[in-house]
Amino acid sequence: MRILLVEDEKRLSEAVVHLLKKSNYIVDAVYDGTIGYYSIISDIYDIVILDVMLPSMDGFQILRRVREEGFEVPILMLTAKSQVENRVQGLDYGADDYLTKPFATTELLARLRALGRRKNNAIELDNIDVGDISYNKNTLSIEGNGKSVSLSHLENELFALLLKNRNIIISKETIIIKLWGYDSEVKMTTRSMVRILTFVISCFLLNCLNTNPPPSNLKENNLLQMLVFSPYF
Repeated sequence: MRILLVEDEKRLSEAVVHLLKKSNYIVDAVYDGTIGYYSIISDIYDIVILDVMLPSMDGFQILRRVREEGFEVPILMLTAKSQVENRVQGLDYGADDYLTKPFATTELLARLRALGRRKNNAIELDNIDVGDISYNKNTLSIEGNGKSVSLSHLENELFALLLKNRNIIISKETIIIKLWGYDSEVKMTTRSMVRILTFVISCFLLNCLNTNPPPSNLKENNLLQMLVFSPYF
């Protein structure tokens, strides 16, 4: 599980990072609110630990903004602001939990475990129609233009990731981290398949099946047929 820590007190940040790494978490630490915001919307973290009093953008601003923009990553507020109105504000803005300083390390770890249990990594999709293209969640297939293509589990996860973030540009690195994990060593041929599959599914989501040409290195002109990449994974 990969955690982002947004905390400007460097000694505290270093202590928390050490604690989390000892507990087998992957941790990235940033000390500035704006950097924290952009790190969160990279959408590669499983949990965010967020301070309130930060330079350039405070934690409440970050929290409210990422929730308004549709990001659902679990966020634990970790702050010295312990008044009831502060806790209520944080929870109303979309925090999943609120822990005040000073705190017991055992409690922090317990709250992270609870957030991890609540987090559902599988993205549920309903049956979807986009123009002449239909997605069937029961058969994990895409139908259109008189053809039907079955998706492998991995292809379905990629389709779900792109659909969930259909208004956001997702980098190749983010896709690889989400599907294979942070420490995975994905071969270049697989990266190439991800690039092609990303293009194909983007066409479905944008309903541009007949307007955008396929990549020049592919022989098939039918984008539906290009979805069959299961042997490569």
